[in-house]
Amino acid sequence: MTTHQRLLRRVDVERYCQIGRSTIYKLMREGLFPLPIRVGPRAVRWPEHEITAWLARQPRATGERPASQSGD
Repeated sequence: MTTHQRLLRRVDVERYCQIGRSTIYKLMREGLFPLPIRVGPRAVRWPEHEITAWLARQPRATGERPASQSGD
């Protein structure tokens, strides 16, 4: 049995994650975002399951304001 894994273009990853190109590459440099797979001399793709897993690991917004660090 073979499974087909969907591969996402960068623009698809941007839309899916709601972050821009520069943020994607910054997070990749920091080791905080999945690395793409090279599919051609000038083309890369991200496995959809890796992007979905990355999104699932991101913290949820609580609506609470962070405590002041400076004692304001």
